[in-house]
Amino acid sequence: MIKMFKTLFKITAMKKNIIYLFILTAMIGLLGCKKENYPGGKISPYISIFDIRDLYKGADVTLGIDNMFGSDKITGIVTSDHSGGNLPAGLLILQDSRRLSQARGISIAIGPDAASYQPGDSLVINMVGAVLKRINGILQVTGIESSDITKISSGNTVTPLIVKANAVLANPDGFESTLITVTRVGFDASYPAGTTYLGDKIINDGFGNLILHTEPTASYANNVIPFLSNFTGIIFKNETTSPQLWPRTIADIVILSATAPKIAPLVITGYLVDPTGTDANYEYVQLLATKNIDFAVNNFSLVTTNNAGANVPTGFPANGWATGGARTYKINITSGTVTKGQYIYVGANKNIWGAGSTNISSSFWISKMYASVAGDGFGTATTNLLANSGNAGGIAVFDLTNVTNDTIPVDVLFYGGGGSLYTAGPPERGYKISNTDYYDITNPSTLQLQPYFNQGSNTGKLAFPPATNFVRLGGTYNIITGRWTTARTLNAIGLTAASTVAEIEGATTIEE
Repeated sequence: MIKMFKTLFKITAMKKNIIYLFILTAMIGLLGCKKENYPGGKISPYISIFDIRDLYKGADVTLGIDNMFGSDKITGIVTSDHSGGNLPAGLLILQDSRRLSQARGISIAIGPDAASYQPGDSLVINMVGAVLKRINGILQVTGIESSDITKISSGNTVTPLIVKANAVLANPDGFESTLITVTRVGFDASYPAGTTYLGDKIINDGFGNLILHTEPTASYANNVIPFLSNFTGIIFKNETTSPQLWPRTIADIVILSATAPKIAPLVITGYLVDPTGTDANYEYVQLLATKNIDFAVNNFSLVTTNNAGANVPTGFPANGWATGGARTYKINITSGTVTKGQYIYVGANKNIWGAGSTNISSSFWISKMYASVAGDGFGTATTNLLANSGNAGGIAVFDLTNVTNDTIPVDVLFYGGGGSLYTAGPPERGYKISNTDYYDITNPSTLQLQPYFNQGSNTGKLAFPPATNFVRLGGTYNIITGRWTTARTLNAIGLTAASTVAEIEGATTIEE
C-alpha cells in the first residue's frame, strides 16, 4: 500500500514538472518574440506641434525619429499671411490641435518661400534633420527645404482662439506662434491724439497689457490708432518685452469705436444685499464719483431690479428699467455735491451692516425709506431693494431722472441667477446696458448690436455674495478713455456690528 502511494506521488510530481516546463517554454517564447511581430497599433508618422515645442529645453535640438517618438513629420494649417507686410520675414507659421485638442503654433524658417503659402493651406512637413532653436526670441524650426513640404489642400478654415491678455501673459510659450483674437482692446491712455500703429504700442483689454507690434512695412503702419478694437494676430515672444501680438493684415483689425465713449461720472463699486437682521431699509449701494458733481445742477438716479419669480409685473420687463412695480425701483440723486474720488451711498438707514451696527452717516448719503415709500417715478415699496438669492438682481446708474424704456445707463451691473431678463420678441424686451467691463452694446465677435443684458455676449454677471457680506468691487476705471483697464471683481467682505467704513472702501481706483 505504502509503495503504491509513493508511486502515485512520483507520477503527480512528474506531471507538475511537465506543466512547469511547458509554462516556462511558453514564457521564453513570448519574451523572445520580436517587437515588430506584435499585431498591435502602429506609430503615427505625424507628431503634434505641441510635442515638437515641448522638445525645446533652452538649447538647440536636432530633430530625428528617436526624439520625435517614432514620428517624422508634422501636419497643420498655415496661419501666416505675408501680404500685409507685418510678419517676421521668412517665417512660415503652422498650427494644429492634435494633442489634447489644444491649439499650438510653430514658426518654420524657409526664407522667401514663406510668402508663397496662404492662410488655410494644409501642409505636411518632413522634420527629420531640422533644428529647433530660438532666434531673436522666437522658437523656430530651421533647416527645412522646399522639398520637405507637401501641400495637401487649400482654403481650410482656421478660427482664432479668443483669449484674454492675462491668459497670454501667464503662458506665453503656449500661445507663441498661435493665431488669437483679443477683444475690446484699447491703447494706453498716454498716447497723444494722432498716434499711429507704427512700432510697439501698449494695448489693454481689461485683463492685462500686451504689446501690439507693427512693422514699417505694414500696410496700416501710418493709420491713426482707434479707441476700441478687436485685434487678431499671431503671438511672438521677444527677448526684451512682454509677448507681442502681430496683426497680419489690416483685416485683422476690427474697429469697434474710433473715438472715446462717454465717461461715467458715477461708477458702481459695492453693495450690501443681505444685512444682518431685516433687509427692510438697510440695504444700500456704494458709488464712486469720477469727477466733481453738483447734483442740483446735474441730476442722477439709481435704479435696482429684483427679478424674483413672484415679483409683479411678471415675465419679461415690459418697460426695461422703468418697468416699476416690484421689478424696478428708482431713487433720484438731485441734491448735494461730491468731489472726484468721493464715495456715495444710496439706500435708507445709514448703518454699515443693519440695525444696531456702525452708523456711517458721516459719508455722503442719498436716503429713501424704500420699505415704506414708493420709488421716485416708479417702483412700489419693497422690503428687498436688492435681490439676495434666486433670480438675477441688477443696479444701474443714470445721468438723468427721466428714465424710460430706451434710456441707457452710464454704468450697470448684474449679479445672481437667471429669470425673465431678455426676449427678442417681438416685441423685444429687456434691460438696457452700456459699454462697461462686462457688457458691450456691439458684440465684439459678431459686430451685431446687442443693447440688452442677456442678449448676445452680454451674459456676464457676478455671483451672490455669502450671507451678510458686503460686496466690495475691485477694479480700475480710466477717466480719460472711459474704459475699465482692470475689470471689477467681487470681494466678499465679512462685516460685524462694529465694522467701519474704511473696510468697504478703497478697492476701486480711478486713473487718468
